[in-house]
Amino acid sequence: MVTRIYVPRDTTALSLGANEVAEALKQACADRDIDLVRNGSRGLFWLEPLIEVETDRGRVAYGPVTSEDIPALLDEGLLDGQPGHPLYQGPTEEIPYLKSQQRLTFERAGIIDPVSLDDYIHHGGYVGLRKALAKTAQEIVDEVKTSGLRGRGGAAFPAGIKWQTVLDADARTGSSPYSKRKFIVCNADEGDSGTFADRLVMEADPFMLIEGMTIAGLAVGADTGYIYLRSEYPVAHQILNEAIATAEAEGYLGDNVLNSGKAFHLEVRLGAGAYICGEETSLLDSLEGKRGQVRVKPPLPALKGAFGQPTVVNNVLTLAAVPFILAEGGEAYADYGMGRSRGTLAFQLTGNIERGGVVELAFGHTLRELLEDYGGGTASGRPIRAVQVGGPLGAYMPESQWDTPLDYEAFSEVGAVVGHGGIVVFDDTVDMLDQARFAMEFCAVESCGKCTPCRIGSTRGVEVIDRIRNNEHRDNNLILLEDLCDTLEDGSLCAMGGMTPNPVRSALQYFPDDFHRDSTTASQATSEEA
Repeated sequence: MVTRIYVPRDTTALSLGANEVAEALKQACADRDIDLVRNGSRGLFWLEPLIEVETDRGRVAYGPVTSEDIPALLDEGLLDGQPGHPLYQGPTEEIPYLKSQQRLTFERAGIIDPVSLDDYIHHGGYVGLRKALAKTAQEIVDEVKTSGLRGRGGAAFPAGIKWQTVLDADARTGSSPYSKRKFIVCNADEGDSGTFADRLVMEADPFMLIEGMTIAGLAVGADTGYIYLRSEYPVAHQILNEAIATAEAEGYLGDNVLNSGKAFHLEVRLGAGAYICGEETSLLDSLEGKRGQVRVKPPLPALKGAFGQPTVVNNVLTLAAVPFILAEGGEAYADYGMGRSRGTLAFQLTGNIERGGVVELAFGHTLRELLEDYGGGTASGRPIRAVQVGGPLGAYMPESQWDTPLDYEAFSEVGAVVGHGGIVVFDDTVDMLDQARFAMEFCAVESCGKCTPCRIGSTRGVEVIDRIRNNEHRDNNLILLEDLCDTLEDGSLCAMGGMTPNPVRSALQYFPDDFHRDSTTASQATSEEA
């Protein structure tokens, strides 16, 4: 009897020794009948590398496993899923961290071989595309509208409204070589600190993204799609290209998708290594081979995007939600969530956290639930002091805000952002003046330089915070810092400069003591706390 063993091949598992674990298993089981499957991670990164063994009781998990653990695991019944070893986690689906999630987008993550089309189809893949092919373009767009899906990249703009704009747009652009064409662009330049859900989709379930983009093409009349992929994701690059080649060979991409007479071509373009290229217009410039700089709006990319043509620009998680919506119906997706925040979002726990990973939940759960029930508190064992949600431009949230529902509007009411769902945790040793300085310095380094408030204002911001640290006219410089934040917020062309004040102001408002210590006192306090 063949025993099937799963060892993940995603970036996180590989960085923790998954390849070495797989090789140790092969060598130790050379005389045994095993089928070693390199799946994607389930997102329980605190248990990676997580080995799963298929048994008549379902899949049983062990983790975190090192190559040195393999002999003992085999001696204590690994191939039969026995509970003898300390790394035994029990049936995978019963692990509390995983069992209590509401997985729609990540339903197949860690379950299938990411580059096996048969595996994808066997687990419900391409049902959405087949249903989409039986609908008109307007019916597809209406289904997405019904779902309430909003952009998961951070802006939270309704996806159906964007698609409707592109569907209705006139693509005839005179003498342009791209005249009459429309495009689908996937923003996979996942640059926010503490985010990795896009990467996990591409590494664990790439056909879902391919299917979602194909459906988007049918919805708006686009025959070409581009995945603008962060250059720091070589594993995702390899897996995506392999999956795209398979989809083309099997008729799910190309000139005649599933013999429908509809064409959709897809390719991966590597990003320029710049944070600003996560902004959609800067991304489009980079995609066209130019320097990534923010475009002035209007015109909107939906009307004049890639190569001057109407373009849908959506994040990975947005497009990855589409197959479920078309397969199960927009109302089924809208049944999850609260208020105007419908469906689920993959929250990503990182920073000083005991159990880091991806947690997919319907909107409406609280930040405290994530931090305590899933994250298990800090890795250091010290109290949590601040939590940054929504990437490096998100506010730092004190404990008084941790019971805020994870909902776009609820977070906005307290001056915070949900963004892409990245959550970075800091314990009580953090210096929030340092974090405010980091926000300004990050903007100075990553600004595209097109507008003065962002380019110059962020540099001045670093200088002002340094003067505050050194107690140089502190009260006046605190006033100047507030004025500088106003200028950045009101005068910047895009969210890069416009949102940089968020972390700075939240640090000032909720952690004022850190701005009234001189550098010597702050250094001594940090040393004593540590």
